[in-house]
Amino acid sequence: MSVGYPPITETIVHSSISVTIPPAHTRRFDLRRLYTAAALIPTVYVIIVYLAPWALTLLLIAVGSIALVEFYHICFQSRFNRFTVGVGLVVFVLFVARDHLPFALMHLLAASVLVVSIAVSLSSGQTDRRWNGVLIILSGVLYIGFPLSTVVASRSLPAGEFLVLFLAVVTWASDTGAYYAGTLWGTHPLLPSVSPKKTVEGVLGGLVLAVGASVLAQWWFAPQLSPSDAVILGLLLTGTGLLGDLFESMIKRRTGVKDSGGILPGHGGMLDRLDSLLFTAPAFYYYVAYVRGLSPPL
Repeated sequence: MSVGYPPITETIVHSSISVTIPPAHTRRFDLRRLYTAAALIPTVYVIIVYLAPWALTLLLIAVGSIALVEFYHICFQSRFNRFTVGVGLVVFVLFVARDHLPFALMHLLAASVLVVSIAVSLSSGQTDRRWNGVLIILSGVLYIGFPLSTVVASRSLPAGEFLVLFLAVVTWASDTGAYYAGTLWGTHPLLPSVSPKKTVEGVLGGLVLAVGASVLAQWWFAPQLSPSDAVILGLLLTGTGLLGDLFESMIKRRTGVKDSGGILPGHGGMLDRLDSLLFTAPAFYYYVAYVRGLSPPL
């Protein structure tokens, strides 16, 4: 996430002589971000590349469940109901893991959606609030569950472990480039009404690093993609990742929340860490599966 601070000009007056100090860039790096990344990246790499596909699905279910609970806490706040949230989590798990489940369990997924609606509609409170709760529960499943299910789908493509690794590397590069470019050089706010600290310089930094990482990743471990695919995906994932970041910022701004949580030191909550991926993952899957023409083995 890019951070930029406006320039500060200080004027010192002494003996009728004024001296203007030019703007200086504010460097506020949180070292906890580096420690957290150093601990998590090797683990995620091993799960993606060396373990069976269901291991990645379990990881997505774990981190997605945390993000989903954070989303419900943001939206419900004092009206947070453990029962209905629990039902929402069940629907989410079935949604993400559906490729690993027998077809009959898909009927359970549909039934779970119905249970969510009935449970919330029968709960105490005004009718409009109850149905608003239904929409929050289901929108959370779609907002977080659907994108993570496309990561599972990408893993099922030929050499899918390297496609998922490509997605993770480029998304991470975009976020990292935006954060550090914005911290070092950010002076022009991008959309202050939604995300005051996001800057144009940060977006450009994320774009440059993402395209560079995409081209390098294609050459190194994703030969099923072409160099032109790499450039297109670098641009596409930067744009969709930015939309994901802004979308979560809009949710938090409207609910008066600064961070979705504090489970990841230096990064905030799990939803803060996944916000870009929730938009890049579907864009990546539909590009490689339908534009590039890769398809899962029969």
